[in-house]
Amino acid sequence: MLKHRIITALILIPIFVALVLFLPPIGFCFLTGIIVLWGAWEWSFFMGVKNTLFSFFYPLIMLVLLVVSLELPVIYVLYGALVWWLVALILVIAYPRASSIWGKSVLLRGLMGMFVLIPCWLALNFIRNEYSIYSILFLFVLIWGADIGAYFVGKKWGKNKLVPLVSPGKTWQGVIGALIVTIIIALGASAISNLTYSVWPIAILLAISTVLFSILGDLFESMLKRNVGLKDSGRLLPGHGGVLDRIDSLTAAAPIFVLGTYWLANFFH
Repeated sequence: MLKHRIITALILIPIFVALVLFLPPIGFCFLTGIIVLWGAWEWSFFMGVKNTLFSFFYPLIMLVLLVVSLELPVIYVLYGALVWWLVALILVIAYPRASSIWGKSVLLRGLMGMFVLIPCWLALNFIRNEYSIYSILFLFVLIWGADIGAYFVGKKWGKNKLVPLVSPGKTWQGVIGALIVTIIIALGASAISNLTYSVWPIAILLAISTVLFSILGDLFESMLKRNVGLKDSGRLLPGHGGVLDRIDSLTAAAPIFVLGTYWLANFFH
């Protein structure tokens, strides 16, 4: 499994970085839109849809909503996403008790997918268009680095389970490993960006907040998979599962990262 994960990552990461660097904004918009729609197709199975034909209805609805969302004020959508992810935190902590409310409702689980995927798509394109290519690369490096830190520290020293009823493999030691790598990456990025030293603690706090929400995104998807008895969201990527298995952390991290950078930009101007 680890071998497959490494090989897939070594192939996909350079391709993805190249696409981020060289695609024009409209191309990036379409690329991320395709990824989100594929994720929506996988999400239909979280909703309990078993008929393959019916599973395509949800991505079609999502496509319409993505187009409509382009007319919405992005920042307000992301504030809504922040509220949603705080609700999601409660649902994760309260699982499986709270699943009696949403666990068998196709409508509620479908709404969850909209709350998760649409703000993420808007956030990614907002970063790409309003900030810089390097900002979005920093976000991905942050998430990838934290994931690697959590995996290896958790595997070596993990003893205390984080949320065992949701994801038995995740530990508090893994979270600490993720945060250590996060701080190192944030310090390195601050130095490279020539930020004044007074801003460094704020940049580190933003990085930590982003990664903590990325962990929540991962846990939330794990909860939905456990609710319907799935191990992976799909089989698209060898050793990595489906699209949602790869972007689960990003779905929560991207809106928080944009909100944090937006607050910082307004604070210093």
